Amino acid sequence: MASEAAQQESQTSPQKKAGWPMFYCPVSQSHNHGEIARIREECKKESFWYRALPLSLGSMLVTQGLVSKGIFSASPRFGALPKIAIAGVLGFAIGKVSYIGECQKKFEKIGVAPCGPQQKRHCHHTCKECEAKSGSKEEAGSVPSAL
Repeated sequence: MASEAAQQESQTSPQKKAGWPMFYCPVSQSHNHGEIARIREECKKESFWYRALPLSLGSMLVTQGLVSKGIFSASPRFGALPKIAIAGVLGFAIGKVSYIGECQKKFEKIGVAPCGPQQKRHCHHTCKECEAKSGSKEEAGSVPSAL
């Protein structure tokens, strides 16, 4: 009796086990974690130096120029600082987000494909977990929007 329960538990899919990440992809778990960590750090550094920092500084500089020419009005209490700070934060965020495509290409080069409900692609190798997940969504069907 206890062996049957243990056997059934070992055969359950990873999505049903407690503690597994919500977007589990069994194929991506087989890759070298050191290589993935290296690419992740490389993406963080490159997105900062090549996109986020230049866009942040550029947007701050343009905003300062617009304030000094009178196109944007400076705050009577804080001066141009709030507008420059907002421009810097927006430039930084846009720079980070704009580098996502480059990072995806780097991960795809080593064979890590994105998995998740928003992705139309499935794992490179068809596995039982991915088939079960995609089959259950197709069976349930989606309700078309009324827009």
